[in-house]
Amino acid sequence: MKEFMEAATVLNNRRVGEWKAQGGRVVGYTCSYVPDELFHAAGILPYRIRGIGASETTIGDTYFGPFICSLPKCMLQLAGEGKFDFLDGAIITPGCDSMRRLDECWRKAGDDNPGVLPKFFFHFGVPHKYSDYTIAWFTVEIQRLKAAVEGHFGVVITDEKLAASIRLFNRGRDLLEAFDAFRTAEDPPIGGADALAVIMAGTTMPRERYTELLEGLVGGLGRSASRITGKARLMLVGSANDDVELVCAIEGASAIVVADNLCFGSRFHADRVSEDGDPIEALARRYLAKNECPRVYGEYKARLATLRHKAEQARVDGVVLQNIRFCDLHGSENGLFERDLEAAGIPCIRLEREYGPLVETGRMKMRIDAFIERIRQRRKTA
Repeated sequence: MKEFMEAATVLNNRRVGEWKAQGGRVVGYTCSYVPDELFHAAGILPYRIRGIGASETTIGDTYFGPFICSLPKCMLQLAGEGKFDFLDGAIITPGCDSMRRLDECWRKAGDDNPGVLPKFFFHFGVPHKYSDYTIAWFTVEIQRLKAAVEGHFGVVITDEKLAASIRLFNRGRDLLEAFDAFRTAEDPPIGGADALAVIMAGTTMPRERYTELLEGLVGGLGRSASRITGKARLMLVGSANDDVELVCAIEGASAIVVADNLCFGSRFHADRVSEDGDPIEALARRYLAKNECPRVYGEYKARLATLRHKAEQARVDGVVLQNIRFCDLHGSENGLFERDLEAAGIPCIRLEREYGPLVETGRMKMRIDAFIERIRQRRKTA
């Protein structure tokens, strides 16, 4: 777990440093709709941009203002402090309006402070619906990104290289599906905080090394005699969370997060990319089909069905519906989830939180403790 945890909790981790020392290039991205395989095929390390380690939001406040999600604020704070100097490029995706504004604010900060903006800076559009015509649009958008990467970095991304990268990443997805089976077992051998670190490490380190580590971990969990028993089983849902400590706070001494529906979690590796046909179109279909994000119109019933299936599969005692303050997408949908999951007999708790230096763990832990007591009383009644 040591290498997984370092990759998940250190912004510029050892593997990124080694990659850069060997002359490798790193391109960051803000959203899981960006296809990693495209960069791997170009010999570039894809890196999920995060806001961990920000101790204040003075720079973010200057460009964003007060009433906005604190995640992009922390990202801009780190950029302004030079913490993303190891990035050779950055891709901003309009996952929500706050992230769309990150594109504008980062560009403005770069105008005011030379060196803050990476030399390759790309706005990557993603449709808000899943249909034949949006797949066609998204295919063109990925082709536009491919051409920009090839032109800026002087590389050629062939179909053969893309196909090889797709196979490698599919291998990782298969391993993570096997890993999820251990998470959801009756007596899991691994807790939720460690599980989040394992999944997130795949967004911050070279894929070959990650796959090697993952194969060893999955094999080791299969032989492990250690089991976690007697704790309330929770599922974590909602806004982007890359904070291992937040999951530690939720779990405490009495609970374990056995499942999630987070873009930094199990949504990141769900579904394989087709290895047949045109690789660009295959990437477009797979990445756009991940409609668990509330930014996608008309898919609420499908997202609810996914949550109910995961809850039943993992035998959860309750669902934690969290959102970062000012996140209208997840905040609104969590209210609907709470209504419909409670009606189906699945206890829920809604938490509104901040990201980074503004997070209040004490208040949150008190509410989680009360929620776990509710679950215990429900068990006794049953």
